[in-house]
Amino acid sequence: MSGVIYLSLGSNLGDRQANLEAAIRELEPQVHALAASAIYETPPWGYLDQPKFLNMALEAQTDLAPLDLLKFLKKLETQLGRRPGEHYGPRVIDIDILLYDSLILSQPGLEIPHPHLAERAFVLVPLAEIAPALRHPALGQTMQQLLEQIDSQDIQRYAAR
Repeated sequence: MSGVIYLSLGSNLGDRQANLEAAIRELEPQVHALAASAIYETPPWGYLDQPKFLNMALEAQTDLAPLDLLKFLKKLETQLGRRPGEHYGPRVIDIDILLYDSLILSQPGLEIPHPHLAERAFVLVPLAEIAPALRHPALGQTMQQLLEQIDSQDIQRYAAR
């Protein structure tokens, strides 16, 4: 089973850009990047008393089944320095599965499409950059249409070094 997936990557601790770059490198060979968005600096979401995030989206291909992909990504986050902490709190790296082909899946610990995809500008801005015409399998709208329905003015393109 080979699928096209979309991931959201974020970091707000340490060298944020280096953390994102390391995550992309370490995805191989299980997850092969096809396209990457620019990096965006974004305000924290949920828990506000923390540093700004760098966020980006990735289109990739994998042979891993959805649950195996989730396990792989969680292990990778730990390898890259993520430690258990406050929900929505600061983190070295965060990698979320946004979409997996046109799959709609709901089971304990994994929902695809990501349940908050349509309401988070820090996800939709980079995702709409690389896949504006991609349709949300449950909502039927494109990523660009979803983005146009939310406030994204706080999402700024990051001047990568």
